[in-house]
Amino acid sequence: MKKGTSLRILFWTGNFWPVIGGIEVLATKLLPALQERGYEFIVVTCQSGPEHVGARKFHGIPVYSFPFWKSYNNLEELMAIRRQVAQLKGTFAPHLIHKNAIGVGDFFHLTTANAHPAALLVTLHNDPRFRSLDCDTSARRLLQTADWVNSVSTAALNCAQHLVPIISSRSSVIYNGLEVPPVTPTPLPTEAPRLLCLGRMHNQKGFDLALRAFASVVNSFPHARLILAGDGPERPALEQLTAQLGLRNVVDFLGWVLPEQVPALINTATVVLMPSRWEGLPLVALQAAFMARPVVGTRVGGLPEVVAHQQTGLVVESENDDALAQAITVLLNDTTTATRMGLAARIRVQKMFSWERCVDAYDTLYRELITNCQRYSAPAQRLQAKTIREL
Repeated sequence: MKKGTSLRILFWTGNFWPVIGGIEVLATKLLPALQERGYEFIVVTCQSGPEHVGARKFHGIPVYSFPFWKSYNNLEELMAIRRQVAQLKGTFAPHLIHKNAIGVGDFFHLTTANAHPAALLVTLHNDPRFRSLDCDTSARRLLQTADWVNSVSTAALNCAQHLVPIISSRSSVIYNGLEVPPVTPTPLPTEAPRLLCLGRMHNQKGFDLALRAFASVVNSFPHARLILAGDGPERPALEQLTAQLGLRNVVDFLGWVLPEQVPALINTATVVLMPSRWEGLPLVALQAAFMARPVVGTRVGGLPEVVAHQQTGLVVESENDDALAQAITVLLNDTTTATRMGLAARIRVQKMFSWERCVDAYDTLYRELITNCQRYSAPAQRLQAKTIREL
């Protein structure tokens, strides 16, 4: 297929800008980059608030938001959304549907699969929905009907292949990537160490574990501070825990940080903490590496694929604030090693997680799937027909 040919992609994702998270930030960078390579996009997403209902635009890309969650309790509304999705597919006539993560909305894609024939790519992010693949009919069938499944980490792909073995012959890994930020890394602050947690204040991110670990660390490093940057449903509970632990004077809640301000914020940190309970391929770990900061993280999802243990940071078991505190203490006691790890992380991230590599990989995969759709899709089309009859 010629590079100048305009290829239509329906990009279906759980949330989209202005919702802020790793998946959303990556999508808002990936789609414009691929636009420049001859792709035309529309976005289908879940309505995240009353102000996001209907159609809007992002960088000229139409974004269609549907109240998928609400419709499951209202048959009339469910059927109306199904008709709207089918009409949208038929009108746009995509060459490829890129389902960015399993989850809400799977039913609506599956039951409108015949509205317009197109290749189907499913991207996997490691999250709790994996645990329900054995019983989640829509999620399992989505993977079974996909022409290709890609994952943002080897850990997530291995998990999915174990649960749905049929995808093993048509799946691969594409690591998330980021551009090199226009900010020069500065030396790690060591006399007054700054520990940084950055992201959504959600149970997933384990900020509560960071607070409990810091309560121990600050006893040995009284000049240290913990910075919690972000917002979300867990913030009131985290503020309450901070008070209970007696840490109000040494913990700062910054609130939301604009994406373009993140590199400068990381540049003020000594160590970046990622005590997550689950992850896909977290952008914060990449951002920390680009700024030559060592990471202390947990052994979940793709996090150990970014943080090479004892080379670019330290990895501990999840749900263990004692182990987290010990790892932090190791780096604060040995700032030479911390600096070395940070510099090694910067070299490694530019080699393995570059933005060009990520965009090139999606560009290549899109074109191969569209060009070879008939070859890859025969089994998927039979499963799609079966799915329509059974749902």
